[in-house]
Amino acid sequence: MINPPDAEKACGFVALIGQPNAGKSTLINRLVGTKVSIVSRKVQTTRSIVRGIALEGPVQIIFLDTPGIFTPKRRLDRAMVGAAWSSTGDADVVALLIDAQKGADAETEAILAKLAHITAQKFLILNKIDRIESGNLLTLAAELNRRLPFAQTFMISALRGHGVEKLKEELGKHMPKGPWLYPEDQISDMPLRLLAAEITREKIFERVHDELPYASTVETELWKELKDQSVRIEQTIFVKREAHKKIVIGEGGRTLKSISMAARKDIEEAADQKVHLFLFVKVRENWSDDPQHYREMGLEFPRE
Repeated sequence: MINPPDAEKACGFVALIGQPNAGKSTLINRLVGTKVSIVSRKVQTTRSIVRGIALEGPVQIIFLDTPGIFTPKRRLDRAMVGAAWSSTGDADVVALLIDAQKGADAETEAILAKLAHITAQKFLILNKIDRIESGNLLTLAAELNRRLPFAQTFMISALRGHGVEKLKEELGKHMPKGPWLYPEDQISDMPLRLLAAEITREKIFERVHDELPYASTVETELWKELKDQSVRIEQTIFVKREAHKKIVIGEGGRTLKSISMAARKDIEEAADQKVHLFLFVKVRENWSDDPQHYREMGLEFPRE
């Protein structure tokens, strides 16, 4: 599109919150038009605030994909839930995404109670509508609006794209007038080093979801631009147990090779250049208690 005059522009923030696996990352990617947030059926895949940037005519919408909100039990859990709620502070719209098939539960009640104290405009988005009967869907929407009146309610399928364009259009109408905060062609503010690590973590979850516990992470140790315009990337996958290391590597290294091939493909698309990806697996039992790792993820380190 042609960059419109500043007088016509609007720009604002939408914080997308909800429980784990409600479909927030899938929706962000759909709204932006490409992958900016990793998607996995493993809960709590998103660990930090991911900003996806989309244009709706003269409006720039900055979507904040947050970690899923749940009752935290560990230090990392507390950091992620804290990050999710902190994102609502500067948002122009706070959008609550609900898995319509799952419906409302005690965790939903807790989120609604906290949302009641937030002054930003609040939208309700019911996702996965293709998996629920229309009568039950309308009942759920009415019940949630009874508990907390929302400015607008949307019914979508983030995976299939149903209703997403209408949602984006309406969100654009609620962004304040003002200049864009990012260049026209920028789709995220996540550094490529971090996005590359997140992509690899996604591929790990896709391949060893059932065998590997939640507590694993990936760090990009080297990003070296080469003379032929390609890039050499070295990443380390940290796990907490020797047994987990064997799972990630797989028999004869086949699992690790599969992870590497899939990650390289997506990283090349994100970086728009040829990638030489080298993966290493190490055991580091206390990685989730390392303040430096939290800083790299953009999270506050909980002291208790």
